[in-house]
Amino acid sequence: MVNVRGYISSHFSTSFLTVFLPFFLILSLVFLVKIASLTSKIQLSFLEILTLYSYAVPDIVFYTLPLSFITALSNVLLRLSQENELIALYALGLSADKVLKPLFYLALLFSLLLLVIAFLAMPLSKQFNKAFIHTKKLEAKLNIIPGKLGQKFGDYYIYVKSKEQDTFHNLVIYNRTKKTEEQFFSSQKGKLNKTNHITSLRLEHGYGYTYTKEKLQQAKYESLEVFDRSKNQIFKFENTIALWSKASSNIKMLRRLLFFLFVSLIPFLSLYLVASFSMINPRYQKNYAFIVISLTTLGLYIVATSLEKWGNFPIMLLAVIGLFVLGRWLFKKRVLRYF
Repeated sequence: MVNVRGYISSHFSTSFLTVFLPFFLILSLVFLVKIASLTSKIQLSFLEILTLYSYAVPDIVFYTLPLSFITALSNVLLRLSQENELIALYALGLSADKVLKPLFYLALLFSLLLLVIAFLAMPLSKQFNKAFIHTKKLEAKLNIIPGKLGQKFGDYYIYVKSKEQDTFHNLVIYNRTKKTEEQFFSSQKGKLNKTNHITSLRLEHGYGYTYTKEKLQQAKYESLEVFDRSKNQIFKFENTIALWSKASSNIKMLRRLLFFLFVSLIPFLSLYLVASFSMINPRYQKNYAFIVISLTTLGLYIVATSLEKWGNFPIMLLAVIGLFVLGRWLFKKRVLRYF
């Protein structure tokens, strides 16, 4: 039995990688295009793009692995059937249940892996992704380019004529504090300062003007510090337990949890459904591989999507039990009664 287990597992591994890698690459391209679209808003280096891509890997694996498992499972069982290798195993005294046992353990292992990805890796990677983009957007706000109009620093519009290393020269700052009040500052030079996550722009040697309908005020200063108050917003991380505990009071998060839970169980739930139509006698039964893969995948994801929209725990439990019983019944009716 040990040799049979290794033989079937090795066939499955080869078939799975053949299917999984193309799916993984296709979905990776989709995420890379999405990441590339961010370059219109923030500046990203090649290493930063790779960093963002690494945060997307758990999502890519989560959505490609169930479909890859179903496809690989059907391909392996059909190939073994068409090459009469399953018939040979049956002739040696092995039942269809024992032949399928190694794949049963693999299905449990895949479901466990998906649960870890869904409830641990994905929440963490998404938070890292949000924190990274949050930081880059804040840096973009402070990326003051000489000669460019319409740049903002906090609530202020700023124009810089030139820049030498970290020092700006000939700055102009405008701010409209109220409908009837405007502020205007000019300075010979300035420099960005960062202290305790608070960013400020220190101006030196300049004039400030405050304009209202009643009067115009002028002030001369040697140094003036302008603070960017928007920088006080710091991204806060949540641990996974605190994050998913919100599902008890947030119906949207609860249904999202049900979706992840059901999709994680797809390898386990699809095992007997796929095997019922893939473990065949090629002399008497037709190959319905494409139909089996399509209908099984479509049906399981329709249930998962329905749970995300209208589900609760009793409905999900009923769906899981119902699909497992259906798969087991079909397996007994189409396979076990003959082999």
